[in-house]
Amino acid sequence: MPLLEVMQSRQISASIRLDDATAAQVDQYAAFIRATADDVVEKALSYVFGKDREFQEFLKTPAASKVNPTLRIRKIAQPAVASENGKKPVTAMPIPGDAGARNVAARA
Repeated sequence: MPLLEVMQSRQISASIRLDDATAAQVDQYAAFIRATADDVVEKALSYVFGKDREFQEFLKTPAASKVNPTLRIRKIAQPAVASENGKKPVTAMPIPGDAGARNVAARA
């Protein structure tokens, strides 16, 4: 029986480095529980943070709110949101042949 249960939530994208062996085990565990590697890392970290009593005590201290962030968070484009009248906001479309159009196509 798997130790982790995966549920969907709001997520950010971040970049981390893992040892080859750890990365392989993340993929293997993901296959084992039929989830993504991202889900395995998320749930494993949540599990450890919740079980570590010393860490839970640290979170209650002022020092916890003054930690320098070291996680490399990537910005993700947000989907367009409908306005109050139900219409989506207008966004500028690149002009074909324009350098900006090639950059948009390359990222898609």
